[in-house]
Amino acid sequence: MNVDIKVPEVGESVKEALLAEWYKSDGDPVEKDEVLFVIETDKVTLEVPADEGGKLEILVEAGKTVEIGKVVGRIDTAGAAQQTAEEKGQAVGRQQGEEAAAAAPAPEKEAAPEPEREEESRQQPAQEAKPAAEDAKKPVLPPSVRRLISEKGVDAAKINGTGPGGQITKGDVIAYLESDAAENAPRQEEAAPESRKPPKAGEDGMAEKTPAPEPGPEAVTRKPMSPIRKRIAAHMLEAKQNTAMLTTFNEIDMSRVKTLRQRYKETFYNAYGIGLGYMSFFVKAVVSALKEFPEINARIDGDEIVYHHYYHIGIAIGAEKGLVVPVIRHADNIGFAEIESAIGDFAERVSQNRITLSELEGGTFTITNGGIYGSLLSTPILNMPQSAILGMHKIEDRPVAAGGEVVIRPMMYVALSYDHRIVDGKDAVNCLRRIKEFIETPERMIMEI
Repeated sequence: MNVDIKVPEVGESVKEALLAEWYKSDGDPVEKDEVLFVIETDKVTLEVPADEGGKLEILVEAGKTVEIGKVVGRIDTAGAAQQTAEEKGQAVGRQQGEEAAAAAPAPEKEAAPEPEREEESRQQPAQEAKPAAEDAKKPVLPPSVRRLISEKGVDAAKINGTGPGGQITKGDVIAYLESDAAENAPRQEEAAPESRKPPKAGEDGMAEKTPAPEPGPEAVTRKPMSPIRKRIAAHMLEAKQNTAMLTTFNEIDMSRVKTLRQRYKETFYNAYGIGLGYMSFFVKAVVSALKEFPEINARIDGDEIVYHHYYHIGIAIGAEKGLVVPVIRHADNIGFAEIESAIGDFAERVSQNRITLSELEGGTFTITNGGIYGSLLSTPILNMPQSAILGMHKIEDRPVAAGGEVVIRPMMYVALSYDHRIVDGKDAVNCLRRIKEFIETPERMIMEI
């Protein structure tokens, strides 16, 4: 029996998608729920799994734009059954052969094994199994996690994995980058500078390779924009052209939050099984501030202002194909652990291209954290139709004046971009100041005062 493979629906407004890549080749065997291909729309990238196991037949090659619901391949489930029968037959044959060999009479004379060879034969399997056992202990990381760890130069062994079986997720890496351990730990490339030096000819036992010719001074590469990148470009341009965007800045002393995290991070992890990052503090601070300044949680619809009496906070997450903003819904009704868990889950599924379109819609305010990439200061662009966005940045020790003295404190620049058509400058400045006050005195946030 043949089972059709169709392009799934990802949202009412999406009519077509780009079949970006097949993970299998024509004629390959596939298992049920195994990922077959990935599609890209103007809003989301999605991996599509197999509904049944069998033999794959590809009808539409990668790189084609296809309509939602179109059949792009088939799975021959009879091929899977035939393959299973053949495997069972081979297993039965092997078992019968082993039984026949066991029943056969032993030869009259058999040379006794030499003691040295016998010892070697006992030792060899153990020696071969040792590297395999060591490899089994090494964590298996998804490609996006390996790439982020490599880019940031951190040691994966220092990161607590919260995924299935203790697997490290992208959210775990982001939480580690925000933690004190990441700030104090030496980068891998700094700790082992010798490893960065390319081997000289003969050092690795190989002949010297001829270097590849360098491109000319005017060489160029052209690559078509992906649907997501096109959508991001149009969305950013629309925000710049159709809003009166303005940005106000401030800086936050992160000492109290850092101390609080340091004191309770182990207890928090033991209680909830997830790390305590900075983002949950900022989500709670933002919600508290938005309650005081409702225009910043509102939007313009034609000639009307739509005030939202709920708080759906979007968290910008960098993906391989571009930035996506999944939404934490009703953030005012959940605690720190639920916020951290939602962020970790979003980051993991974004890295696996398993985020759904519905999870990217309906946000009333957005938070973006360029600090995990080392950004010290930036001006975030509005995520329309929202009226404001908060930009977090890198925490850096700086000299500041406190109590008439110059002291060193962990400081973070923050930026609030807003639509001046609906938000007055006074309200934007005061809203950002309230966020600053909540972060600098997190007890007020917890007590909601």
